[in-house]
Amino acid sequence: MSKKILIVEDEEDFFFFYMTMLEGTGYSIIRAIDGEEAFEKVKGEKPDLIILDLLLDQMKGEDFLKQLKSDALYAHTPIIIASSFSPRAYKSIFEIDPTLAFLEKPFSQGKLLEEIKSKIG
Repeated sequence: MSKKILIVEDEEDFFFFYMTMLEGTGYSIIRAIDGEEAFEKVKGEKPDLIILDLLLDQMKGEDFLKQLKSDALYAHTPIIIASSFSPRAYKSIFEIDPTLAFLEKPFSQGKLLEEIKSKIG
């Protein structure tokens, strides 16, 4: 059974970027376009990893992260933050979970796969 990755990304171009990078890797891809939909997908699909954009419509990525980490059923789910902004702009998210990985957009396929493999194999 392939491992599931939930990609929380509202921009179609970036989602296509992920799909292109992850094509043929054997991972099963699920998409959500905002934090509210992402939390519903987490409950229903139980992904092995979440790739999270922080700038979303509706529920922002940081709010989704707080909600996820406060729920004991899902708090252990590994997360990779993907953002156009530097990690210094989001220091507070590392207070929520210091194990977060952070990729600054744009990043290479190799870097993305390296982070995924370090989190879920």
